[in-house]
Amino acid sequence: MATGTEPTSTDEPHTESGSGKGTGVRSRTRAAIAAPHLRTDRWWLAPATTAAGLFAFVVYSTWRAFANADYYAAPYVSPFYSPCVAENCEPMRHGPNWEIFGGWWGLSPALLILIFPLGFRLTCYYYRKAYYRGFWASPPACAVAEPHKKYSGETRFPLILQNIHRYFFYAAVLVACILTYDTVLAFRDETYAWGHMGLGTLVFLINIALIWAYTISCHSCRHIVGGRLKHFSKHPVRYRLWGWVGKLNARHMLLAWASLVSVALADFYVYLVASGVFDDPRFF
Repeated sequence: MATGTEPTSTDEPHTESGSGKGTGVRSRTRAAIAAPHLRTDRWWLAPATTAAGLFAFVVYSTWRAFANADYYAAPYVSPFYSPCVAENCEPMRHGPNWEIFGGWWGLSPALLILIFPLGFRLTCYYYRKAYYRGFWASPPACAVAEPHKKYSGETRFPLILQNIHRYFFYAAVLVACILTYDTVLAFRDETYAWGHMGLGTLVFLINIALIWAYTISCHSCRHIVGGRLKHFSKHPVRYRLWGWVGKLNARHMLLAWASLVSVALADFYVYLVASGVFDDPRFF
């Protein structure tokens, strides 16, 4: 074994018990390096920025979900409240009003539907990496040891629930279809007349394009399209679809953040119009 890879009695890794029997990078089987890591760059900046961005979205979406107000301004409905499946929803002409939950539901109707897109994002492979590093420091960055003594992966509750990501993907596709319908309805004016386009229509178009790109670029979608195939040559259509999804999958991180920002901006735009801050500018 190379010289210096085994800790001596004078440079054994320090532990709380003082026994010198550490874990992870502190264990006796690792190189005898006193420093916890050798990175000299600002490695903490990326996880800190990630945590700040996700925390900001959580705060904003929580406020809007519980607000139960200013989420509909004809013809626009907030993506946080669509489809509206409670009886206490604001009436939306030709909109996604499905009064599945009767008058006994007194809370915000957004709480009934947000669980599906949020569940899809929480179990997303990229978002797992993002909040594992940003909030749990598991690990905080590449080549930086995590502070936890034990690591069980996603084999125990609650992290084992990450395995239901594929089922949240199916729900996310349904929600994306509904938001596409909302975008089509956005080509109306405030009197529900067709053939009009406002600034809100453009906001909705950008948002639904990013949502579909993020949803389709999902690892589960890539596996559903082309996974479990032994011979791509026998399935040319699925192979081509797999290739397209693979190209989007390479930008999954960018699409995850872009769609997260766009859905918040779409909701905020509806809030501004519905609360009377300004009138929706019309292009035609």
